[in-house]
Amino acid sequence: MVRITEELIRKKAEHNERLISTLEEVSLHQEDIEKIEHIGNWCRELKILLLQSNLIGRLENLHKLKRLEYLNAAINNIERIENLEGCESLKKLDLTLNFIGHLTSVESLKGNINLRELLLIGNPCIDYPNYRNYVIATLPQLESLDAVEITRSERLQACRELVANRANIVQCQANQAIERDEQRIRVANQQRALAERCAAIEDEEERIQTFWQSKSEHCPEIRTEIARQHRLGRERHEPKSAETVPKRPRHLFAPCGRPYNLNQAKLNFNFQDEPDHYLLHLEVYRHLDTSLIDVDVEPFYARVTVKKKIFQIAYNEEVKPDETLVQRSQATGHLLVTLKKLMVNEVLLSAKKTLTQSPSDKVEPKKTGEVELRGVVDISNICAPPDLPDLI
Repeated sequence: MVRITEELIRKKAEHNERLISTLEEVSLHQEDIEKIEHIGNWCRELKILLLQSNLIGRLENLHKLKRLEYLNAAINNIERIENLEGCESLKKLDLTLNFIGHLTSVESLKGNINLRELLLIGNPCIDYPNYRNYVIATLPQLESLDAVEITRSERLQACRELVANRANIVQCQANQAIERDEQRIRVANQQRALAERCAAIEDEEERIQTFWQSKSEHCPEIRTEIARQHRLGRERHEPKSAETVPKRPRHLFAPCGRPYNLNQAKLNFNFQDEPDHYLLHLEVYRHLDTSLIDVDVEPFYARVTVKKKIFQIAYNEEVKPDETLVQRSQATGHLLVTLKKLMVNEVLLSAKKTLTQSPSDKVEPKKTGEVELRGVVDISNICAPPDLPDLI
C-alpha cells in the first residue's frame, strides 16, 4: 500500500518551495494511495485537493481542512459519502466513477452550505429511479449535479416528491447492499482460484498472460488487484539498479585543519571583501521559519545551517566573531552577515599580550640549558587560509 508521506507531499509542493504548511493546492493523483491520512494535520491551508485515480476506499481525515474548496476523488473505491461535514468551504465535490451505492449518504452534505457542484457520474446509485430528483431536493444549496445545471422548476418538483423518492431510494440501496455482499464473496473465491491456477504455471510470461485473460467483475477488489499487477509489471521492466553505494561523508575541514567551502543547501550567495569587513549575502527561502536557521561565526570561517544543510565559507583574514552582525530581510527572507575584520594593529596587540609573561610565569632553565617558551605556537603543520576555492 502506498502511504501519504511528508516527503511525497513536499515533492508535489515544488511550486511552493517544498513548504507544506502554507500549501493551497496539491495533486496526489495516480499514486496508488489507499488511505487518506496526515493531510489535515500538515496542510491546513489547502483549497484544492486532487486525489483522483487512486485506490482510496473511504473519505476520512479531512475535517481539519476548513478552507478546502475543491475535492476531486474520482476513480477510486469509495462506496459512501461521509466525513466531509468539517470542510466548511467546500464548493465542488467530484466522486465520478466510484462505487457509491448508499445514496442516502448524500444527506451528510446538508451542512456544507457552500457546496455548489456535485459529480456522481459512473456510480451504481445513478441507476436508482428518481436519483437526480432525490439529490436535488436533499441538497438545496446545489447549483449543478453531474455537470447539468439545476433549474428552479426542477427543484420545486423534486421537493414535492422527496418523501416518495426517498422511500424508493432506501429500498434500492438495500437491494444493492445485498448484491454487493454476494459480490465480495464471489470475487474472493474467484481470486483464490485464479491465484492457485497461476501458481501452478512455471513460465512467468504465461502466468502473467493467464491473469490478464481471466474474466473479472467491476468492483473495488478487482481494481485494487489490477493496480497491484500493474505495479509488479513496472518493477519487472525497470532496470535493476546497481548496489547502492554509500555516500561519501561530508568533511568540514581538511586534514590540516583548513575549513572547506560547502553549499549543501544549493543556495545562491554573494560574498564581498571590503577593507574592514566581509559581507555575506545568502538567499535563504522566503517562507522558511527563522528557527530553522543557525549561524556560527569563527575567526577564519562562517557556517550557516539551513534545515540541517550546511553552508560554510572560509576567508583569508581573521574576523572578530563577537562583533558579527546577522540580519534577515522581512521582504525577501535573505540573510545578511557582516563580519568585522581583525585589523593589523589589533593583531599585533594581541600577539604582544600573548607573548608577555607575568612574574609568576617565569620558567626555570632546563638542565640542558634550553628554555621552555610559553605562548609560542608551532605553525609548521597548520595551513593558512588560502584564497577562496570553488565550492564543493
